[in-house]
Amino acid sequence: MDHNPACTICNRDLWNDEQGRLICRLCQQHVDRNLQSIAGPRGLYARLCLRTTPGKSSGGPAVSGTRGSSMPPSEHVLNLVANGGIVSNLESWVKDWATYGLADIGEGGRLQHRIDHAVRTLRLNLGQAALKHPALDEFAREIHSMVRQCSAVVEGEKPPIRVRVQCPCGATLGVTLSTDGETCRACGAEYGHTEVLRLPLADRRAAA
Repeated sequence: MDHNPACTICNRDLWNDEQGRLICRLCQQHVDRNLQSIAGPRGLYARLCLRTTPGKSSGGPAVSGTRGSSMPPSEHVLNLVANGGIVSNLESWVKDWATYGLADIGEGGRLQHRIDHAVRTLRLNLGQAALKHPALDEFAREIHSMVRQCSAVVEGEKPPIRVRVQCPCGATLGVTLSTDGETCRACGAEYGHTEVLRLPLADRRAAA
């Protein structure tokens, strides 16, 4: 007996009323919730930015104390909130989706504005992307990883250690020991958990 096609994210068979889709509705809802959690004045990105402001935390107002008593933000947090971090990752997907007619590229502005625009256009077009974007599994993994890293910092947990490994094509991939797998954006090679952790470490010049 023939099986229905599988969801490209969770690998479960699609229901009969989901035929023509690449991902199931449950996975679409999960991706949408992850995206929603990033944006807005109460979102993970805004709360993460508070970690870069001396004397402030994600849970309340400025903390009084002696000059210099606040802990400086970690390099990991600064890298996440800076241009080139979360905002650039989201905007790279916006540009990718735009080639399929699935997103509107923003016009720049403050980092929070760029985050909000990227999330808004990705959420708005997620339903159509579920029908035709070929890399939704990779997109879902990246967004999940992004949310997990932000949540770990905001909630005070130690973020997972990331290392750079090198694909045979020469591109570098950022991975953690808990990664489910990665896809090289340069050549399209797909690696499972074991395979990607067996790739050689990238040297500093290649990772820069």
